[in-house]
Amino acid sequence: MRQAELVVLKKNGQRTHVSFGQKRFGRDFIIIAGPCSVESEAQYLKIARKLKTAGVDGLRGGAFKPRTSPYEFQGLGIEGLKILAAAREETGLPVVTEILDTRDVESGCRYADMIQIGSRNMQNYALLKEVGKIRKPVLLKRGMQATLVEWLNSAEYILAGGNTQVVLCERGIRTFESATRFSLDLNIVPAVKELTHLPIIVDPSHGTGKSSLVKSMSLAGVAAGAHGLMIEVHPRPEKAFSDNEQQFPLDQFPPLVKKIRRLASLMDSFLADQTVSNRN
Repeated sequence: MRQAELVVLKKNGQRTHVSFGQKRFGRDFIIIAGPCSVESEAQYLKIARKLKTAGVDGLRGGAFKPRTSPYEFQGLGIEGLKILAAAREETGLPVVTEILDTRDVESGCRYADMIQIGSRNMQNYALLKEVGKIRKPVLLKRGMQATLVEWLNSAEYILAGGNTQVVLCERGIRTFESATRFSLDLNIVPAVKELTHLPIIVDPSHGTGKSSLVKSMSLAGVAAGAHGLMIEVHPRPEKAFSDNEQQFPLDQFPPLVKKIRRLASLMDSFLADQTVSNRN
């Protein structure tokens, strides 16, 4: 059986940089934020304006929502995509959103700057093949029960289709621990960087399921060496249409961004010093 080879870090150590607006995953530290779901145009544009002021690099928001129960809010669909595009037009920030079905990939590409493949679809091979054909960046989340090898093989599907713009996202895995929704697996960050040239970011919102833990785990993700963070933010989390317990309060978010930026800068300096020391 042919082994995954496109995802593997080559001997020359060259790493992939993926463009996202004016920034590049793998070169710049990127913060993406936004509510779990796009609930209305007025709601989303208000949040987007405040997030731009806070200093984020991109916006997130679910137009199509994979929900455990069929009776829960499923998203606004195409209308949600149009709202995301309107937010990008107003703020100048690129947007990323999840696509669940091969039939919606074209629409996702029309309205979004980056297509997300969520945890439940990490091994949806038809969808992976479809986004392998597009020429837009893909954010590939780790399956909630996936090993590193399985995750990288899913990325291989996209790369094998010709799309080399893939960013990995650690979003927590299922363990025996019940204190949190998932267990954020931060040791996977350096493990990924040892094996592949693809950038990796961390999602502390899904990774914990608790907004009270998002600040600490965001900073821990930076310290682990992640290339960015994706954080769910809402002005009134208790009123959110989906995942209300994990969404960080919007009014508390700007100070967190400053802390993240400060630590990311320190990490850059530390790693640069380590490189010089190793060469000497």
